[in-house]
Amino acid sequence: MRIIRRIGKEEVAYVYLGETSKGNLVEFVESIQPPVPREKKWVLIVSTLVGCPVGCFMCDAGGFYRGKLSSEEILEQIDFLVESRYPDRKVPVEKFKIQFARMGEPALNDAVLDVLEDLPKRYNAFGLLPSISTVAPHGTDSFFEELLKIKEKHYRGRFQLQFSIHSTNERERDRIMPVKKWSLREISEYGKTFVKQGDRKITLNFAAAQNYSLDPDVIVDLFDPKKFLVKITPVNPTYRSRENDLKSDVDVEKGVLIKHQKFVSKLREAGFEVILSIGELEENKIGSNCGQYVQRHLMSQKKLEEGYQYV
Repeated sequence: MRIIRRIGKEEVAYVYLGETSKGNLVEFVESIQPPVPREKKWVLIVSTLVGCPVGCFMCDAGGFYRGKLSSEEILEQIDFLVESRYPDRKVPVEKFKIQFARMGEPALNDAVLDVLEDLPKRYNAFGLLPSISTVAPHGTDSFFEELLKIKEKHYRGRFQLQFSIHSTNERERDRIMPVKKWSLREISEYGKTFVKQGDRKITLNFAAAQNYSLDPDVIVDLFDPKKFLVKITPVNPTYRSRENDLKSDVDVEKGVLIKHQKFVSKLREAGFEVILSIGELEENKIGSNCGQYVQRHLMSQKKLEEGYQYV
């Protein structure tokens, strides 16, 4: 891995722009969550594709696609970050989270499964917690079947699976994530098999925009609160969200929803765990938050005022 650029600050997050051994340009991230120290929680976010063919409404990493990264190229990102802090690959972190979520839809690359198989023997890390965030594209059933086997083999009780939902209206979901994908019902059916006793619940993630449809009855009818939880996140400041005129429904200063409070309250009444996850706001300035992509910022003529200020 050849590092081209590093952006950020030690006490929050770094975004790395690097060239893999095969010449692909990738971005990857390490972050902590102040005031939680690195020894308690350390998050790595790595790329799995060169670009992304999905093109979600709020994500700057979409819009171009140049292929899949090999398992070696994915591991190069992780190795660089781990060995920079822990050269002997012994990671004494209580929650060592590796997210396959920086650039690319992970379910479109079977090399992700090879990496998941390799991680437990590659690092001495008692707190290892892999995390996959996905839109569950159509035609990836075999990926998720194999993912279940790997979770059962290596990660019982310590694997985080997250589905990008964003809206409870299927037509609206198709507009937000313009690729053929699993329906909400199909996600629900998979969750019944995936989550077993002692496992972490599957996360249904909503990057909540004010004009998105969020109907609590749809979630209550389809999903089991014993197997699924709901996470609400802001629509982060990205070029794509600006182009699509998305206004976040999360007031990040007050830590509340603007229009969809009833969505949360009704889900909680129905027994769902609902998390409002805002995170460290300075990550918007660094460009390390979900949906942000530094290379898009570097190529843009008209710069965002709300994000990427460290670049």
